[in-house]
Amino acid sequence: MTALFVIGLVFAGLAAVVHVYIFTLESLNWTKPRTWKIFGIASQADADTLRPMAYNQGFYNLFLTIGIVVGMLLLASSRPAGLALIFMGTGSMVLAALVLISTGRANARSAAIQGVLPLLGIVFLLLSLL
Repeated sequence: MTALFVIGLVFAGLAAVVHVYIFTLESLNWTKPRTWKIFGIASQADADTLRPMAYNQGFYNLFLTIGIVVGMLLLASSRPAGLALIFMGTGSMVLAALVLISTGRANARSAAIQGVLPLLGIVFLLLSLL
C-alpha cells in the first residue's frame, strides 16, 4: 500500500465522517433551532415543513458513508471490490457538491464542505493507481 493510497483512504474516511455529521443534522436534529439556523431556515414552521426532505437527504448522506466504510472493510480483507465502493461513495459526494454549487454561489461554502474531502480522496487514490 503506497503513501498516496493511504492518504486517499484518509480523505475518503474524513469525507465519511463529515457526511455522518450531516446525517445527524438533517435526519436527527433538523427541528432544533441550532440546526435549522445552520441551513439558513428562518423559522421552526419552515423547518417543520422541510423536515421530510431533510430527513431523506440525511439518510442519503448516511448511505454514501456506509458505502465508503464497507469499501474500506473489504479492502482491509484484501477484496479489491472495496475500491469500487469507495469511488462510488466519494464520487457521489463530489457530484452532489457540484449540483449544490450549481444552485447558486451562496451555496459555495456548503458545497466545499461536502465535496473537497471526497475529491481529494479520489485524486490521491487515482494517483496511487498510476
